[in-house]
Amino acid sequence: MLLRPIDDFSRVASPALQPAGQAADTRPVLMILHQETSTPGRVGNALRALGHPLDIRRPRFGAALPETLDGHAGVVVFGGPMSANDPDDYIRREIDWIAVPLRERRPFLGICLGAQMLAAQLGARVSPHPEGRAEIGYYDIRPTAAGLAMCAQWPRQVYHWHCEGFALPTGAELLAEGGDFPVQAIRAGSAYGLQFHPDVTCAMLHRWTTRGHERLELPGARPRRDHFADRALHDAAERAWLADFLDHWLTRMPAALPALPLREAAE
Repeated sequence: MLLRPIDDFSRVASPALQPAGQAADTRPVLMILHQETSTPGRVGNALRALGHPLDIRRPRFGAALPETLDGHAGVVVFGGPMSANDPDDYIRREIDWIAVPLRERRPFLGICLGAQMLAAQLGARVSPHPEGRAEIGYYDIRPTAAGLAMCAQWPRQVYHWHCEGFALPTGAELLAEGGDFPVQAIRAGSAYGLQFHPDVTCAMLHRWTTRGHERLELPGARPRRDHFADRALHDAAERAWLADFLDHWLTRMPAALPALPLREAAE
């Protein structure tokens, strides 16, 4: 018998995910990555299972971003070790570019750094924890009423790797909250931001805790052994939630969305 790997999402590729009478949207999803070795991980696996090719671009290394998302079903901006507050030109350009999916009201998902870039575009503060604490490992999140209306079942704990967080932007809905970093998931029109990492596969977990082992010494970070022990407890719920979330994000987006205040482009 052929066993599927634990990070396989082929089970979610079902015609039932499409509303009745609506043709499947098989345009590619734009994937914005920030390191040479980064991958779209579990999010990429899930989107491929839904029938979407992946258009992977790394603007940090010179890849151009499209002037419109007419040719894409949506866009995902992933994490990275840099900060949304860094002065690098590619960071400023990428935050400015997020105005494109916001203006066109196209599905946008920011994960960790990507969520912080979204918050910066919407005028919210991105900053370290006031006591220098980090969330590196599994931590509790609590869905709000708005979060439960979107996805009925949320995992109790999700995987994090960050030492900065962001304030709730004006006009955005809080979908999930946490402890040291209260804003964990938001929706702003057609855009969603997640402070945590549902994209992490088991291979990525090994790589991050090996190459980034010095971050495990930060205040609040979990020891390496806990990352794997907690994954055994919480990963199935996080994986099931991700499938439900992506279904909502791409196929059940509300038709009428509020306009959002957009940031002026940096000079």
